[in-house]
Amino acid sequence: MKSILNRYKELNELAKTGGIVIFGGEKDVTLPLGELRQAFGIEENMYNRSIVGLSVKNAIEAYKEYVAPLVPETIILHIGMADMEYFTKNASAFDENYRALIAYIKKQNKKCRIAVVSFKNDTNDSKVKELNKHLKYIADSEKCEYGDITSKNVWNPKTTRDALDFVCSIAGIRSMKNRHPLYDLVKILYGYEAAYSSL
Repeated sequence: MKSILNRYKELNELAKTGGIVIFGGEKDVTLPLGELRQAFGIEENMYNRSIVGLSVKNAIEAYKEYVAPLVPETIILHIGMADMEYFTKNASAFDENYRALIAYIKKQNKKCRIAVVSFKNDTNDSKVKELNKHLKYIADSEKCEYGDITSKNVWNPKTTRDALDFVCSIAGIRSMKNRHPLYDLVKILYGYEAAYSSL
């Protein structure tokens, strides 16, 4: 754990500011950003600052340390699964912590686009379902994008890539250079398992 956090600090010294940052938990640490950027023509810089065991209770401190130096133009928040026990016991405190994180991000960087991403729920678990309801409510109340990835078939990556290729060829451009719509980014990032099996 310490080694990856030290690595984040080292990488931040080399990174350019103003890109896209993924700030999530254990399942986000291994997102293959390089491959996804290449496959979908994403030219913005993308950085993964996800942390195993990241909790809403310590998210602001982690954000200050590992994300704020990047001054992100876009941040994808995928936090909450490590807080399931905490959420179950005190959902309102969970919500307050999550809102405090968003407020901190907005205070530090007023122009930052923020997406709050749900959690996959293939087994229709009632606790995950309730957590996702709260995440949607938080996103809506804080005027953030809500990235709903709960459905198994939320996205067809081959169709999406074909459509992007068609639009880009008609417009005479090679890729979608500037500011992908947030939900498209969420679909690319969290539909990559499906992408590898269907591209």
